[in-house]
Amino acid sequence: MPNETEARGFALYVGLDESSALAAGTSLTEVVNALRAKLAELTPGTETYAAVALSPKGIGGRNIDVVRAALRDPRVTDGDEVDDDEPQGILVDVPRRKVFADGVSANLTFKEFELLNYLIDHQGETISRRELVELVWDDEDETAVNERTIDVHIRRLRAKIAGYEDIIRTVRGGGYRFDKHPDVTVEDYQI
Repeated sequence: MPNETEARGFALYVGLDESSALAAGTSLTEVVNALRAKLAELTPGTETYAAVALSPKGIGGRNIDVVRAALRDPRVTDGDEVDDDEPQGILVDVPRRKVFADGVSANLTFKEFELLNYLIDHQGETISRRELVELVWDDEDETAVNERTIDVHIRRLRAKIAGYEDIIRTVRGGGYRFDKHPDVTVEDYQI
């Protein structure tokens, strides 16, 4: 620690959602109260402040990453969050093959990213399920892939970008389409 500074406290980020706490037989409130009680036991008179990090349901990502991004941890360095200067909404980082929803990694699978990227590359065009099967899944894939597989992957992709699901349009009888959208930024740079 530099000589001209002094430690005045600390932040402890806890990646724990309410359903996981309930499965362990507790709640977020009980966890916070237990931590406060332990601090009071260790150092009487300690002041505490608790904040809950909220995110859209189904956004994906690790709980701890969501908490750190939501509470604006200034030391986020693991590469899964974007800086506050970055646009909010959906950021598609093509070279790194990552997608961020409001600054938090959506943790897309390889195929989910391929689907989204293919739709973006063909912006404004309706792409049939058959075409997506043929172009995103190659002949070397040993899994049984059919047009319903595309629907399942699109549904999971939409769940991971909750709040921005409408960037992937369903065209009845036609397939899927990506239209230019103000909440979507695509970074496709070469080094």
